[in-house]
Amino acid sequence: MTDIAAAMAQIKRGAEEILLEEDLQRKLEQGRPLRVKAGFDPTAPDLHLGHTVLINKLRQFQDLGHEVMFLIGDFTGMIGDPTGKSSTRPPLTREQVIENARSYEQQIFKILDPERTLVMFNSSWMNEMSAADLIQLAARHTVARMLERDDFSKRYKGGQPIAIHEFLYPLIQGYDSVAMRADVELGGTDQKFNLLVGRELQKQYGQEPQVVLTMPILEGLDGVQKMSKSLGNYIGIDEPAEEMYGKVMSISDELMWRWFELLSFRSLDDIEALRRAVEGGRNPRDVKFMLAGEIVERFHGAHAAERAHEAFVARFQKGAMPEDMPEKVVVSTDGRIAIANLLKEAGLVQSTSEAMRMIRQGAVRIDGERIEDTRLEITAGSTHVCQVGKRRFARVTVS
Repeated sequence: MTDIAAAMAQIKRGAEEILLEEDLQRKLEQGRPLRVKAGFDPTAPDLHLGHTVLINKLRQFQDLGHEVMFLIGDFTGMIGDPTGKSSTRPPLTREQVIENARSYEQQIFKILDPERTLVMFNSSWMNEMSAADLIQLAARHTVARMLERDDFSKRYKGGQPIAIHEFLYPLIQGYDSVAMRADVELGGTDQKFNLLVGRELQKQYGQEPQVVLTMPILEGLDGVQKMSKSLGNYIGIDEPAEEMYGKVMSISDELMWRWFELLSFRSLDDIEALRRAVEGGRNPRDVKFMLAGEIVERFHGAHAAERAHEAFVARFQKGAMPEDMPEKVVVSTDGRIAIANLLKEAGLVQSTSEAMRMIRQGAVRIDGERIEDTRLEITAGSTHVCQVGKRRFARVTVS
């Protein structure tokens, strides 16, 4: 087993909170492989880089010699996770859950070692639980405790309905830890309440309570809101290599360091050395090349990463893209903005009629691709390199 101090440093990297840190230290000192759990509800068929913050941490545990239990919440997925929701979330059908679960299994092994990963489904024990068993489980928690959860509390005070089955979700997620005899459970910061329920239930079932490790929520391409498919500010891990590379290159220099910390497998010393180099005058674009290349290589291989880099250079640098282009933010009131309005608001044209004319002339490019559709709309939450003619450029974020 790796040196305890070094292992603790690796585990703490990028983590938001560890409850309790001394419990983790004690478990590591036992010298046995720990059972490390993370649960994912198969609510969508694809994963994005935001999800990989957690999966990367699981891989670190594997590299330290521990056993990863990747839990697909096929049973809880049919309830619908109420976390952060202002209204009752519609449950998925059994068919949707199964289809999405298969997709998850296929994608996670781009990061995790399949030989050291146990994929589990919580339906395997929840389907065996009788109605009486479920009532006994519900008796182990109080309504008052449930209402301590921020989203439940806000909905209750605001007179918004909370369905009874939503109270069952944290209990079942917590019982998963009992059934799996988890030593450590990982989750996003928004999952802290549910993770602590698991810790409490393990105590009640006579088990040593799990350590709770929360990871921060990754900001999306806009650098403001969390990465989300619904916001359009995401990079899917199944996206084509060139598209993935270009999107990473579109993020701000400031956001780049946050992504290095949470997405890169480089050591913190290496990242700090790169930061000092940029402060000393090195072009941040060159460092961003490293981040984009590492991410693309992880999901598509070294050859694809090299080709994506060459394609990016050919499209942008050889197209006389300026080193330092202005950063612009335009506001959308309904989640999207027409391309002509975007170009005008970003100051790249004087009027929407000029924008239309430039598009028809083939003089407008978005992320290096020529735009021909004057009716194109850009989704809010995304950032794009916009070019009009040969000399007008801007990196535009739609908020």
